[in-house]
Amino acid sequence: MVMRAKIHTRGPDGVCTTAALEELPKLVGEKVPFWLDLEGDDPTLRELLHRALGLHSLAVEDIFQERIIPKVEDYGDYLYVVVHGIACEHDNPEDLRTVELDLVIGPTWVVSHHNGDMAATEEVRDECARNPRLFEKGPGFVAHAIMDHVVDYYLPVIDAFDRYIDEVESAVVENPQQELLQRIFRLKRSLQRLRRIAMHQRDVLLRLSRGEFEQIPERALPFFRDIHDHFVRVSDLAEGYRELLSGALDAYLSVVSNRMNEVMKTLTLVATLMLPLTFIAGLYGMNFDRMPELHWRYGYPFALILMLGVAVAMIGWFRHKRWL
Repeated sequence: MVMRAKIHTRGPDGVCTTAALEELPKLVGEKVPFWLDLEGDDPTLRELLHRALGLHSLAVEDIFQERIIPKVEDYGDYLYVVVHGIACEHDNPEDLRTVELDLVIGPTWVVSHHNGDMAATEEVRDECARNPRLFEKGPGFVAHAIMDHVVDYYLPVIDAFDRYIDEVESAVVENPQQELLQRIFRLKRSLQRLRRIAMHQRDVLLRLSRGEFEQIPERALPFFRDIHDHFVRVSDLAEGYRELLSGALDAYLSVVSNRMNEVMKTLTLVATLMLPLTFIAGLYGMNFDRMPELHWRYGYPFALILMLGVAVAMIGWFRHKRWL
């Protein structure tokens, strides 16, 4: 994967500017507020983070590794946070994928790392270009802006789940085909992935919002609490949709079972109706010489009328018992 590194900071003229990666030690030494956004991996970059920012080797290793669980770790001088964003291919929640975002919040700087393009960081980059004062507020506010945009992207996905589940519930009643069952399982798998991430990420955001860490200033705590509140809503909706899908699955199985029962009932009635008719046909098909009706002129019509009468009588009995 191609490595990209961009340093965003506020220039002397008060305008947001991009610095070269070689200027990183200078910016740290002069305590200039900046945001280093990384994409991909590179061994020289790992060494630079360790040497210029003083990041622990384990923290550097975690930054460039894929972690399936959000977490937060306090290293004293800096705070390491792992959060996950989500995206849908072609706005289809059945193809839900997660995007890991690593954040390191230092005294005067923020480092973010992700694999591939990430809309949340691009929007914060544009926001910094419009309002460079974000760097003056401190790294905690820059980190908040990034995480806020990450959580905002959950809401369109949740809305997509709502639409798709409504379609599934309607299809369960109107046309429960085999493809519908596969669709339900794909949605349940996506919701299970979302629920697993939401459970841990909610705890991470809660810890960030209640003032456990020095890197998050007290005046930034209300903003982090706002992110946590939004994510609690996302988590609750995901849990509710999971229960709705479980109900849709039960309804699908019930409808299919009822249809199967109707088919079996019809086949059973037909087999029961044919049983005495088969007996009569078999009785008169034995061809014994001494059978009274064997040479009777009206034997054949009599057998047909007898079978018809038995069939009509049985159908009448079925209707009387409300089996038809």
